[in-house]
Amino acid sequence: MTAIAMPEQTPRMERKALDGAPPSPDVAQAFEEFSRNFAAYQEANDARLRSLEKRAGDVLLEEKLARIDAALDESRRRHDRAALDSARPMLGAAAEGADPLERQHKSAFAAYVRSGEAAGLKQLETRALSAGSGPDGGYLAPVEVERDVLGRLAALSPIRSVASVRMISSGTYRKAFSTTGPAVGWVAETAARPQTDAPVLAELNFPAMELYAQPAATQTLLDDAIVDIDRWIAEEVEQAFAEQESAAFVNGDGVARPRGFLNSPKVANASWAWGSLGFVATGAAGAFAASDPSDALVDLVYALKAGYRQNAAFVMNRKTQSLIRKFKASDGSYLWAPPATAGGAASLLGFPLVEAEDMPDVAADSFSVAFGDFRRGYLVVDRAGVRVLRDPYSAKPYVLFYTTKRVGGGVQDYDAIKLLKFAA
Repeated sequence: MTAIAMPEQTPRMERKALDGAPPSPDVAQAFEEFSRNFAAYQEANDARLRSLEKRAGDVLLEEKLARIDAALDESRRRHDRAALDSARPMLGAAAEGADPLERQHKSAFAAYVRSGEAAGLKQLETRALSAGSGPDGGYLAPVEVERDVLGRLAALSPIRSVASVRMISSGTYRKAFSTTGPAVGWVAETAARPQTDAPVLAELNFPAMELYAQPAATQTLLDDAIVDIDRWIAEEVEQAFAEQESAAFVNGDGVARPRGFLNSPKVANASWAWGSLGFVATGAAGAFAASDPSDALVDLVYALKAGYRQNAAFVMNRKTQSLIRKFKASDGSYLWAPPATAGGAASLLGFPLVEAEDMPDVAADSFSVAFGDFRRGYLVVDRAGVRVLRDPYSAKPYVLFYTTKRVGGGVQDYDAIKLLKFAA
């Protein structure tokens, strides 16, 4: 295998806890189990490689490696889940010191959710000149609930966690950009300054689409005064919202949902032009090249301009990651590295690795690996306001809560993301 050239700068990969507090016992325990499994994985893979070098592949070694690989993935999932649970913001903690109007809104919202009494919310929204009403799609949830739902989504949604996020108050966010830039040049101190060409401007549009979830509750649960309604709603909708968002940010077609970055036009990186994403081929259809397979990853890294590499990350799904986890550099070190600390991120070639299950599996002509500065490359727009409509009629004896938020997304810098195509 050829030597692997490491990037000039290694990004910081450790993710700190919200308050700088040490990891919880569950996170630490999951991280310790993951570290043990990874050590066993390295030992088994090294034995497999030695067996292959002797041209006598051991079937038992292959089976052992597959079992450890599955255990490694499972322990990684448990570690990630424990880290996410500890990173989630706690609901209800800010109620005591909240603005009086916010406390009044929270109280009126709780009455509406528990009993359907909407008079308090109608009065508040009329006073605030809000268009929100039952027929218009429900009532605005308290600001605290909206903030914490978005905070939880940031922890659960892999693309949202690395992309730029902007809050908007209108239905569409419009962003102007220059397609050519102004004409510039060198000139002597006393020479004439010819007029430069004006920059050519174009506009990117990011419409906010409606995303909904519909959790159900029994009236007994709603009548229980000790139940925190804000927490219950946030926990019920977070997973549904995160799954739908993640799929749309990767593969969405832009019709009634955000446009995913893989839905952009794609061209070979040598022919790249604005409006498309450049790709690098692996050299083999539906696989990495048989000789020096990791070279394609190095080519992908250096297809990205230096200004973007500093904050870049790899994005792929679990199956693709399991293939890359076996790659080694010429000095015998693994290119994939486990998290350095509990709650941290795995890395590949020194860059953080984001696991997004909506990325395609490796297949002929698939774009299964993305690399780039997603903070500059992809934009998520959230329209302010999470709405809840109480429905006690459609699924008696259960009460449904039709909960909606508006979110959009799309590529904002086509030069900031590159793809790996599994093709010759």
